[in-house]
Amino acid sequence: MVREGTFGSRMFDVVLLASLIGIALVCVLPIWYTLALSLSDKAAAAAGDVSLWPIGFTTQSYDTIMTDARFINSFGISLLRVGLGATINFVVIVLMAYPLSKTTKDFRPRNVFMWLLVFCMLFNGGLIPWYMTIKAYGLMNTIWALVLAGGVQVFHVILVVNFFRNLPKELEEAALVDGAGPWYMLLQIFAPLAVPVLATITLFSIVYHWNEFFHGLVLMSSAEMYPLQTYIQQLVVVIDTTTMTEDEYKKLSELSNQTLNAAKIFIAMIPVLVIYPFLQRFFIHGITLGSVKE
Repeated sequence: MVREGTFGSRMFDVVLLASLIGIALVCVLPIWYTLALSLSDKAAAAAGDVSLWPIGFTTQSYDTIMTDARFINSFGISLLRVGLGATINFVVIVLMAYPLSKTTKDFRPRNVFMWLLVFCMLFNGGLIPWYMTIKAYGLMNTIWALVLAGGVQVFHVILVVNFFRNLPKELEEAALVDGAGPWYMLLQIFAPLAVPVLATITLFSIVYHWNEFFHGLVLMSSAEMYPLQTYIQQLVVVIDTTTMTEDEYKKLSELSNQTLNAAKIFIAMIPVLVIYPFLQRFFIHGITLGSVKE
C-alpha cells in the first residue's frame, strides 16, 4: 500500500521540480537566444529588440557563412581533428590507465609513473618550450600538430585509473584462473565494464578538440589549415564593394556583426549538441551491476 505524501514532502517535490526547471531554462535560453539573434535582421539586433523570437526573420547570416569556402574547409579540418584526436586520446588513456591501476606488486614502477603524471598535470614547461618541441618534430602547419599537442590528458588518465581500481578484484582473479592474459582482460573484461567512464572521457575529448582554438592560432602558419574555432576567432568578412551588384548591396545592408557572430556560434554548437545525447545514456547506467554473483 502506497501512503499519500505529507504536505512537507509535496512541497519539497514542488520546490525540487521548480529548481530543475529553472536550471534547465538557464541552460537552454542562451542557446535559444543565440538562434533567435542569428535569424533576426540587422536593425532589430542593433537596437537590442531581440529576446526569445527572431524579429525581421532572415537567414542572411547563415547564407554568408555557408557560402564561404574557408568556413567549409575549416569545418572539415575540425571534423578530422575530432576524429583523430578523440581516437588517439582514447587509445593512449586506456593503455596508460590499465597498468597504472595495478598494485606495485604487479607493476613495480607504478608509483613512479603516477608521480610523474601528477607532476605534469600541476606543472608544465611553458608555452615557448612546448612550441619549440612541436616545431622540432616538424609538425607545424599539419593536422598532427593539432592532434598530438594534446594527445595525453592526464586528468582523464587518473579518472580511468581510479575506475579500473574500483572494479571487483574477483573478476581479474577468475580470468587469471581461466588462463586469460593482460590483453584479454583489458579488452574483454575491463573495457566493457568501463563503458560509462570511457564514454565520458570520449565526450570530454570531443568537446576539447572541437572548441580549442589556440593551437590552431599558433601552430598553423596557413589560414587554410585553421580549425573551425580558430577560423571563427579570426574571421573578418572582407567585401569588395567595387564589384557588388544592387542585390548584393541589399544583402550587405541586412547583415550585421551581431547576427553573423550569433550564427557562427550556433553552428559551432551543433555537433556537440548532436553527439551528447548518444553518449549521455552511458552516464546513468550501473557500472558493475551484475558483474559479480555470489
